[in-house]
Amino acid sequence: MTAEPTATEQGVRARSQHQRRKRIVQAAAALASRGGVEAMQMRTVAERAGVALGTLYRYFPSKMDLVVAVVSEELDLLESSIERRPPRADGPPRRAVEVLMRATRGLMREPELAEALIRSLLLSDVKTDFGDRMTGMMLRAAAGPDAQVAEDDPRRVVARALSSVWTMEMIEMLRGHATAEEIQARLETAAERLLTDF
Repeated sequence: MTAEPTATEQGVRARSQHQRRKRIVQAAAALASRGGVEAMQMRTVAERAGVALGTLYRYFPSKMDLVVAVVSEELDLLESSIERRPPRADGPPRRAVEVLMRATRGLMREPELAEALIRSLLLSDVKTDFGDRMTGMMLRAAAGPDAQVAEDDPRRVVARALSSVWTMEMIEMLRGHATAEEIQARLETAAERLLTDF
């Protein structure tokens, strides 16, 4: 009969698993940033992350699960950035747009990765919390970090609509049909109309 692992052993194992998962996600993001989702071949990701293919599939049963994890990692970085430097623009609509433009600039530093992530989000059957998280970041920026916005609050609905507008604007930018300045101007117009009750 083997002894149950101690709390210390469990902590070490959990940290090791977390680090392995992070290595896998970083390897996938690096590959996607050079060649889009097509470059994120599971075997290549496993080799780059230094894990066995079976280990990779234990963490991420499909390529789309891996793409969702990369998206989540990008959102974590954006949220951390916004917490460190909250938007300071005048008025709720401009603060919400500042969040979206910071997301735009972050994504456009790696256009191949941005295209892979946006395309995967649009075409995937895998459930993600991308829209909810973007909406939450905009609400905290627009209404204040301590504001409680219920799920059925109309402000959440209009913030979600603005997030959807931003997603479509990102597609236009990735196709080369819009500049960051044009996107910002359109988002500001939409935000001024949508976020009137903040």
